Amino acid sequence: MGEMLELTVAEGGVADLVLNRPQVHNAFNDELIARLGDAFAELDADEAVRAVLVRARGRNFCAGADLDWMRAAASYGEEENRLDAERLSEMLHRFNAMRKPTLVLVQGAAIGGGAGLVACADIAVAVRNARFGFSEVRLGLTPATISPYVIAKIGESAARRWFLTGERFDAETAHAIGLVHDLVGSEGDLLSAAERILGDLLKAPPGALAVTKDLIARVKSRPIDPALRAETAAIIAERRASEEAREGIAAFFERRLARWVRRPSKGDNEQG
Repeated sequence: MGEMLELTVAEGGVADLVLNRPQVHNAFNDELIARLGDAFAELDADEAVRAVLVRARGRNFCAGADLDWMRAAASYGEEENRLDAERLSEMLHRFNAMRKPTLVLVQGAAIGGGAGLVACADIAVAVRNARFGFSEVRLGLTPATISPYVIAKIGESAARRWFLTGERFDAETAHAIGLVHDLVGSEGDLLSAAERILGDLLKAPPGALAVTKDLIARVKSRPIDPALRAETAAIIAERRASEEAREGIAAFFERRLARWVRRPSKGDNEQG
C-alpha cells in the first residue's frame, strides 16, 4: 500500500489499515485519499477479510486536509475543485458502504475530514483526551463532502452547533453526540478495546453482518408502514433459510461453536 498507508490482514480475517503520515498529523492529500479509496474497495471485495480496523500512527488520528494540498486547491478553478472533492467523497462512500464491519481508533486530533472518516465507521473508539472539530467555516469553507456521514451520526442539532462555530470539542462531547461509541483512558487502551470489539464481531458470520449493515441502511429514517414491514419480513425469511442461519441455530442447540467462530483460549467456553 506504500509507506503512507500500511495494511496487514491477520489470520482471523481482520484487516489492519494504518495511516502513516505522523509528520503531518496524518492529514489527507490526494495520494492518501486515493490509496484509502483503493484499499477500502479491495478489502470489501476480499472474502478472506471479515472486519476492517482503521487507526493511525503518531500523536494525532487525522488533522484533516494537508496544508500543501490546501494551498494547491486554492489555485484550482471550480471544475478542478469539484473533481478533487468528488475523489474525497468517493473514498468516504467506499468506507461508509463497506459490507464488512469497520472500527476506527482515535487518538489526539480528528479534525475536518479526519472527523468525517470517523463518522463513516460502524464503530469508533477514542481516547478521553482526543479532540474533534469541523473547522471548515473558519477558513471560509464548508464541511460539504463529509456532511452526509457526519449528520447521519450526530444529527441536525449537533451539526448546527459544531459545523457553524468551528469549535474544537472533547471526546466526552463526541461520545454524547454519537460521533464515537466508546472512550478509553489512554492510547495504550485502544488496541485492547479493539481486540474486545473485533472478538465480538467475529462471533457472527460474514453474511449476517453484511445483511445487517444493509438492513440498517434500508430502514433508517423510513416510516414504519406496510411496505417496510413486508420488506423486513422478507429479509428475515430469507436469512432464516440461509446456510449460516441453519449452522448458527444448530450450533446453539448442540452447545458447540459455529464454524465461523475461532476456538477461544483455554478457560473461555462462551458461545457469545
